[in-house]
Amino acid sequence: MEHQNITLSLPKDVLRRGKHLAIDEQTSVSGLLTRILEDLVREEDSYQEARQRHFAVLQNGLNLGTSGTMGWRRSDLHER
Repeated sequence: MEHQNITLSLPKDVLRRGKHLAIDEQTSVSGLLTRILEDLVREEDSYQEARQRHFAVLQNGLNLGTSGTMGWRRSDLHER
């Protein structure tokens, strides 16, 4: 995978705490941020795929096996 350097401006206290988090996870700040961004991108991709599947179901409908006819009457379902 090709990498590209970026310049990032963070508040000093956030950077300091981020360094401690990276140390706790035995990685660098860059590695920590990379993992977090990769997780966010993966989540977004999964969301978009699920969204497309759901839209396809809404557009095409569900096959309920009834061939468009009902084999029952409302009165059969609701006794009075």
